[in-house]
Amino acid sequence: MTDITIYHNPRCGSSRNTLTMLRDRGIEPRVVEYLKTPPSRDELVALIEAVGLGVRGIMREKEALFAELGLGDATRTDDELIDAILAHPILLNRPIVVTPLGTRLCRPPEVVLEILPGTQH
Repeated sequence: MTDITIYHNPRCGSSRNTLTMLRDRGIEPRVVEYLKTPPSRDELVALIEAVGLGVRGIMREKEALFAELGLGDATRTDDELIDAILAHPILLNRPIVVTPLGTRLCRPPEVVLEILPGTQH
């Protein structure tokens, strides 16, 4: 079992490119298609903390649903934003990669190199 996980959306170019970069390096990560298998609240909160960008930093602000739900409103609490992601996983930005060296939102895909053994800058 690999110790690298990618929270992946196969319809997303950045997500596909990041997965390809991992596989090109001989890494077969655990692939979590989060639209089919969303993280639990505890898992999501842990991912947000590990990425270090805050809840808003891992949300897809360009997603139409973001505006429809009024999530850009600065008075929305982190708990409200987390609830929205849990109810609508498409709001989670991707890909998020977890390795023993760290967790990153890999936009652009090359960010993954920061957390792969032997490839840190």
